[in-house]
Amino acid sequence: MLKSLRDARPILFVIAGVVLVLDRITKHLVELNIPLNSAIPVIPGVFQLTHVLNPGAAFSMFAESNSKYRLDFLIAFSLVALGVVLVLLLKTGHKFNSGALALALIFGGALGNLWDRVIQHEVTDFLEVHIIGYHWPDFNLADSAIVCGAILLIADILFQKPQPKEAGVVAEASVASDVAETRE
Repeated sequence: MLKSLRDARPILFVIAGVVLVLDRITKHLVELNIPLNSAIPVIPGVFQLTHVLNPGAAFSMFAESNSKYRLDFLIAFSLVALGVVLVLLLKTGHKFNSGALALALIFGGALGNLWDRVIQHEVTDFLEVHIIGYHWPDFNLADSAIVCGAILLIADILFQKPQPKEAGVVAEASVASDVAETRE
């Protein structure tokens, strides 16, 4: 059904909006129900809900930086990334496909984390995972949308079907036309 749409961009922006709204709701629920720096075990030793604030970027990069420009840099980087994704969505989002969906997920997730950085200068993270003794840095729904979008985008690029060559099609049509003319 979605493939028959003339322009998928409105649907893609709705998806990005849903990601943003769900991110805001989940972060708000965590802020209301879990004290800061506390955790609620869901699967002991594997997964728990937490309430931590991340002053850095993904995977807590730059969190330990004392630079007075850290926040400005992270906001500026987010705005540039959002601009690039927005341009790509506007250019390629006319068709609903995995690449366009990936961009919508990334756009919504980036907006969610930017919101936190602008309003509270830190990002609320609340999902904590331990896998075979490895502690994955705490993350949130926006981070999950960004990672899922990135995986979809990479898969789309890696498994893209080769497109027919325009020059070859034009040349074949020209040859067929020439053959038809010589028969007449």
